[in-house]
Amino acid sequence: MVATIHRVTAGNGYLYYLRNIAANDTTARGRSSLADYYSAHGEAPGGWQGSGLAALDIPPGAEVAESQMKSLFGLGIHPNAEQIEEQVYAHQITLGANDREATRAAEKASKLGNKFAVYEDHSQYRQQCSDAFRAHNSEQNLPPTTAIPDDERARIRTQVATGMFTAEYERPPLNARELSGWVAKNSRPKHAAVAGFDITFSPVKSVSVLWALASPEVSHRIEAAHRRAIEDALSWLENNAVFTRLGRNGIRQVDVDGIVAAGFTHRDSRAGDPDLHTHVLIANRVRTLDGKWRTIDSKTLHEAVVTASEIFDSRIEHHLETDLNLQFEARPGRTPNQVQIREIVGIPLDLIEAWSQRGAAIVARLDQLTAAFQTTFGREPTPKGDL
Repeated sequence: MVATIHRVTAGNGYLYYLRNIAANDTTARGRSSLADYYSAHGEAPGGWQGSGLAALDIPPGAEVAESQMKSLFGLGIHPNAEQIEEQVYAHQITLGANDREATRAAEKASKLGNKFAVYEDHSQYRQQCSDAFRAHNSEQNLPPTTAIPDDERARIRTQVATGMFTAEYERPPLNARELSGWVAKNSRPKHAAVAGFDITFSPVKSVSVLWALASPEVSHRIEAAHRRAIEDALSWLENNAVFTRLGRNGIRQVDVDGIVAAGFTHRDSRAGDPDLHTHVLIANRVRTLDGKWRTIDSKTLHEAVVTASEIFDSRIEHHLETDLNLQFEARPGRTPNQVQIREIVGIPLDLIEAWSQRGAAIVARLDQLTAAFQTTFGREPTPKGDL
């Protein structure tokens, strides 16, 4: 149905995509079959994508390791920096280099341009969690910085997050997934280097409905069509929208080898509805034709997402029609002012709407905010939010 784009911040912004179930601050990691929807626990591991991988000697489709994410999206260095630096350091020592010389050579070998800048963290959520940890220790007559067991820390974080969420939205979170999304957003520093861009590809709801309820064999084929549609969209992006800029004030837009990306497929929405979708994290590191690593021209990338979304929509329809003989038609009940949505023929609209709790919650919240705006300013808000 749509592809969206969000910035991924340097530091720990990548952690959300590695979590088994990103809820209640759990830090478990795991994998399972995506097709076995109701009995599955956790998400499948990520896979590397993009033609830029050739420069890093990483094969497309290789499983994404947490250490690789930390290096590339956390620090802005080679995904395999740990192994590269260890090998180069050992080699330099055998050549007679001292520790300082060997360390400098090892760090140079893993560089992909400049490392990400580090900014001070001013997250209110993190600060309130820190205060709550200290208060907990004080109640136990312990020194303020005493280590707290992981389970208790998770309980305190969830309690703090629930209170802050409720204060912000004037209602408790619908479930743990909605709360986890709020935690992810509010754990980020206010100012941070851009480590990459999360382009999320989501098919129309009827595709997720059929995928969740179908036999394992059919579910795998739907998932394969979803994956091929993403590859089609990414191929177009690489050929038409991925560049860097050189010269004073970035006056020249130049070609690059391609993207380096990690793809993570998730099974449900934050409201717990079946929602097959894939986060493609494109690293803010691209190699120019002269072999130097630079950052992406983000303006061009953002402008191209609408086209990439249309390509994804049309290609997933094509793949599903070709492989499973499915047919699509416009969803009934849409007004001329609404974006027209094409759903799989035969999937009941009532079921589509029943499994769209996240969208319904957003609409309900928008109605609340609109009413509050009208009360305050005596008119309806404009699309841009102008006063």
